[in-house]
Amino acid sequence: MLSALITSKTRLKLLLKLFSHPEAQGHLRGFAQEFDESTNSVRIELGKLHEAGLIVAQQDGQKVMYRPNIQNPFYQELCSLVSKHMGFDQIIERVLDQVGELEAAYVVGDCAKGLDTGTIEMAIVGDVDSAYLERLTKRAEEELDRKVKISVFKDEASFRVQGQENVLKIIGE
Repeated sequence: MLSALITSKTRLKLLLKLFSHPEAQGHLRGFAQEFDESTNSVRIELGKLHEAGLIVAQQDGQKVMYRPNIQNPFYQELCSLVSKHMGFDQIIERVLDQVGELEAAYVVGDCAKGLDTGTIEMAIVGDVDSAYLERLTKRAEEELDRKVKISVFKDEASFRVQGQENVLKIIGE
């Protein structure tokens, strides 16, 4: 749905990247390389988002780092829209709230980096009913029209041993 509202693919990628988690940040060349876009198109869209007050820029040596402006009144709404677009809120509502006793849940992989690849990868920690989880996951895939991959870990230590690089915690302390 966001792609119907936001016609610039580069702007959409920037919004997904920067508003998918609170620590999101990056620089011009990094975004261009990650999105496989020209630096000029990324520069133009960063300028528009900065001018609108949605992102802030900070000089860091030779680079200008961009991050979401959490003081902007639309910050929470944009995060919510991105979450809905990526399907996180529906996964939490339809699957994670119903599968058992969870200690923690994480979005991992490309989604944790703010990239919309059509697959939601998650890791959950806790005692879950695997058969029920599988049925709920299949139903969520049909409703979201996305592939959902969920890995289950018995405890936090076993999850950490896996060495996930890109992790966004969505449930747990």
